[in-house]
Amino acid sequence: MAEILIIDDDQLFAETVADKLDSLHHSAHCVHTLADGLEVAAAGVFDVILLDVWLPDGNGLHMIDPLRAVPSAPQVIIITGQGDPDGAELAIRHGAWCYLEKSSIVKEIALSLTRALQYRQALRGQKAVLKTVERDQLVGESPSFLHCLETLAKAAAADASVLIAGESGTGKEAFARAIHANSRRKNGNFVVVDCTALPEQLVESVLFGHVKGAFTGADRANRGLIRHADQGTLFLDEIGELPLATQKSFLRVLQERAFCPVGSQEECKSDFRLICATNRDLAAMTEQGLFREDLLYRLRGLSLTLPPLREREGDIPLLTTHFLSRLVQRYGQEQKECMPDFIDYLTSYSWPGNVRELSQAIESAFAQAVYSPVLFTQHLPVHIRTAHARANVTRQEAAPLAPPSAVPPVLVWREAKDAFERQYTRHLLQQSEGNIMEAGRLSGLSRTRLYQLIKKYPEA
Repeated sequence: MAEILIIDDDQLFAETVADKLDSLHHSAHCVHTLADGLEVAAAGVFDVILLDVWLPDGNGLHMIDPLRAVPSAPQVIIITGQGDPDGAELAIRHGAWCYLEKSSIVKEIALSLTRALQYRQALRGQKAVLKTVERDQLVGESPSFLHCLETLAKAAAADASVLIAGESGTGKEAFARAIHANSRRKNGNFVVVDCTALPEQLVESVLFGHVKGAFTGADRANRGLIRHADQGTLFLDEIGELPLATQKSFLRVLQERAFCPVGSQEECKSDFRLICATNRDLAAMTEQGLFREDLLYRLRGLSLTLPPLREREGDIPLLTTHFLSRLVQRYGQEQKECMPDFIDYLTSYSWPGNVRELSQAIESAFAQAVYSPVLFTQHLPVHIRTAHARANVTRQEAAPLAPPSAVPPVLVWREAKDAFERQYTRHLLQQSEGNIMEAGRLSGLSRTRLYQLIKKYPEA
């Protein structure tokens, strides 16, 4: 028997589905808003959540991630009265199990639910394996990051090609190295090829190697990086920068694991595992004719998209501690303490450079605080401190100048003085709670002068 949560504002429909689930020997609980659904899901232990799209307090598609992140980590099945292809794609991209239309739910829910529960059972074994994965440089516990680690564990256990996408600085190479280190090829070479740094005229020579005399300057043979990765892993960083002509040649290498060095007719073989990384949209590039579609199909045997640091809630303090520990060990110093506002500055920053930028910021702060056991906000790079300052200034539109007739009249000195004394006396008595000795200590006035003010302004 499974525990099912139904989040749907149509109470009659929710009760009908609950009755169907009861006939399948499952226990169903119904709520009718997203807020109630998230609260109940966080407090309970549910295997599956049936989630409507249009609810009184928001769009259910936007709540898939928070619902999957609750402690029981339920599978989410989207149910909707009005099917939408874009909505179906969005649901699957955010990790929903499937997308069902209400008109067919009574017929389809049984099989979908059974498969989701079977998958959930399989995940338990996978999570046990995940605990054994070596991830020395992969620090984080946010739901989006843990999801990437689950994919890493799958990739390490297989030999399929892996395509790692993500913004610059998110740690794509670190993930690639972790896949290699946890795979059966860990004793082989991990060969890094930076496709942005390959000179177009020498790409094939660098990858496939060349024989002596193959071209001007080839005074000796070169084995090439692909052969160097034999029995290991070939990591092509920024694969989107690979020239089209080389893409065609590389496609055959992937298919046959065989190639000819430049200037040679003799075929060479290399048993390598391929991992690629990109910060570009390769699918969009294929539509523009900038990347071969058939090569893209070969690359993404397994796909992994790393979240930017701004979306990894709670990971910044963990990463900060990790980077500080590495610096302390490198320089042989005592562990440094971070002031709370130091961490506040880090968590409020948007980190366009992601984890790489955070690492550099911590190293900069460490250097600034070389003789201090404590890290203060003043030790952070100036661009982070200025971003924090700007974010905490409330922007206000400049008030229009008041017309001359609206300017209050200037009081004569005696009236202005009386107004100030009256306000000051009232405030002073409030602060001292009417205690004359305390009022004298706060104001520095004599007891005689205080009595004079109280007599002059009795309403104070």
